[in-house]
Amino acid sequence: MHFDKKEYTKLLSYILSHCYDKPHVGKTVITTTLYFIDFNYYEAYGESLTKETYQKHKKGIRPKHFTKITEELIEKNKIHFRKEAYYHTTLHRYYLTEIPNIKFSNKKINIIDSSMKHLITKNATAVMKYASKDPPYKNTDFNKEIDYNNVYFRDSRYSIRKKYINL
Repeated sequence: MHFDKKEYTKLLSYILSHCYDKPHVGKTVITTTLYFIDFNYYEAYGESLTKETYQKHKKGIRPKHFTKITEELIEKNKIHFRKEAYYHTTLHRYYLTEIPNIKFSNKKINIIDSSMKHLITKNATAVMKYASKDPPYKNTDFNKEIDYNNVYFRDSRYSIRKKYINL
């Protein structure tokens, strides 16, 4: 798999455009949402949307290119980064400097929107609790790459195959 920087940047911008008004959404929720979109797309269509590499860490899911891409977007003044207090913690928040007109195919947008729908309504703790039971994440050792093929071991709580089997 070869990382698709353009698709990744587009997807990140799309996610940010849908969570700017959600004060609980920081880096953990964003990176976990990216993970679920990619892994759900892989489960439905046998390929990753962005071809990103994700690793399991004690603080959550780490996309390999997230830091580099966000730094580039900040440098180009496409996004703004700010640390914000949120109850007893500090969130790493990202804001678009302008809302882009992002278009995805119907095949892609169905997976993206359904994956995002319930994830961006949760805080980091709830999102990670949910992710921790997803077989690709659960079956990976800390500091190791999460294998996309483990989506085929998902149970009905995580599997999206039945929903998209006829696409």
